[in-house]
Amino acid sequence: MRMLISFAALFFSVVLLQLSSGGVGPLDVLSGTELGFTRQQIGLLGSSHFIGFFIGCWFAPRLLGNVGHSRAFAAFTAAGSIGLIAHMMVINPYAWAIMRIASGLCVAGCYTVVEAWLQAKVTNETRGRAMGTYRMVDMSGSLAAQGIIGILAPADYISYNILAILCCAALLPITLTKSTQPETPSSPRLRPKLAYGRSPLAVAGVVVAALSSASFRMVGPIYGQEMGLTAGQIAWFLAAFVVGGALAQFPVGWIADKYDRRKVLIWLSIAAIASCGVTVTTASWGLTGILLSAALFGLTTFPIFSVAAAHAHDFASSDERVELSAALMFWFALGAIAAPYGAALLIEKFGPEALFAMLAAGHGLLILFSVSRMRTGRVKPRSTRYINALRTSFVIGRLTGRSRDKPTRD
Repeated sequence: MRMLISFAALFFSVVLLQLSSGGVGPLDVLSGTELGFTRQQIGLLGSSHFIGFFIGCWFAPRLLGNVGHSRAFAAFTAAGSIGLIAHMMVINPYAWAIMRIASGLCVAGCYTVVEAWLQAKVTNETRGRAMGTYRMVDMSGSLAAQGIIGILAPADYISYNILAILCCAALLPITLTKSTQPETPSSPRLRPKLAYGRSPLAVAGVVVAALSSASFRMVGPIYGQEMGLTAGQIAWFLAAFVVGGALAQFPVGWIADKYDRRKVLIWLSIAAIASCGVTVTTASWGLTGILLSAALFGLTTFPIFSVAAAHAHDFASSDERVELSAALMFWFALGAIAAPYGAALLIEKFGPEALFAMLAAGHGLLILFSVSRMRTGRVKPRSTRYINALRTSFVIGRLTGRSRDKPTRD
C-alpha cells in the first residue's frame, strides 16, 4: 500500500495520458470518415502516430538527461496537446498526419519519463509489485480510453478539446508531487542488430505483433464502420480486443515458460489465423459475434510480442537486457509504422475482409519462418522468465531486466 501511495502521482498521470492518447486514434477514424477522408488517408494517420512514437522513443532519453523528468514530461505533454487542439483548426488529412506525429511523440516521451522515474525508485524487493501495478493501471486506462469514444462526437472541436484537456491534466500529478525527482538515467544504446543477432525469430515475431496490434487499433474502427457499428459499439469492439489480450497473458506466459517458445509462437499464429477466419465468418452474426471475435483475436495475438521478447532474452546476457529490449521496441515501431497505412489501403481496394486477410498472411509467414528456425536455429541455452512486456518506451527493459534473470519454475 505504501508503494502504491508513493507512485500514485505517476500512475494517475498514466491513466490520464491513456485516456487522451488512447482516444485520439479511434476518434480520428470516425472524424476522418465524416469529413470525407479516404481509407488510405485515415490509415496514414495511424502510421504517422507510430512515426512520432518512434521519434519519441529515440529522442526522449536524451531530453530527459538534459532537462530532467518533470520538464521533459511537460514538453512532451505540450506537444501532444498542441496536436490535439489543432485538429479542427485545419481540416486536411496530411495536416492531421503531422498532428498525429506530435501525439505519438507525446506518448513515447511521457512513458519514457514515467518508466525512468519508476526504475529509479523501485528496489529488487518492490520491482515485481511495481510492474504488476503499472501494467494494471496502464491496461485500465487503455480500456477506459476505448469507452470514451462512445461519448465523443466525431469531427467536433469540443471532442478534441476534451482529449487535449485530459492530456494537459496528466501534467498535474507528476509536476505537483512532493516525491523527489530522481537523478537522470543514462540512456541505452540503440542497437537494432543486437535483437537480430540474438534471435531472428524474435524480430520476426515482434514485427508480426506490431502488424496485428497497430492495424487493429488504428484501422479496426474502419472495419467496425463497414460492419455497421455505431461509435459506442466500436468502443466495445476495441475494448473486447484489449480484454482478450489481457486474459491471455497469464496462461500463455505459463505455457511459454514450460514449453519451447518457438512452438508457442507457431501455435499462437495458427490460432491467430483461425481467429481471423472466425472474425470474417461471424461478421453477419451481429454485435455479439463481432465482439467475441475481437476478444478472440486479442487473445491469440496480444501475447506474441511478449513470447518473442522472452525468446530473444533466452540468448542474452544480463548486461544486454536493456539494450535488447530497446532493440525489440525498435523493430516493433518499424512494423507499426507500415501496418495501418497498408491495412487501410487494402480495405479501400478490396473491402473490410482484406484487413484480416493481411493479418492472417502475416501470421502465416511467421509460422513458416518459425518452422525454418526450428530446423536451423540454435536450441535455447536456458529459459528466462516470461514477462508481460509493455510496448511503451525504449527504457522499459530497465524495469524488466532483473526480473528475467530469476529462474523459471516448471
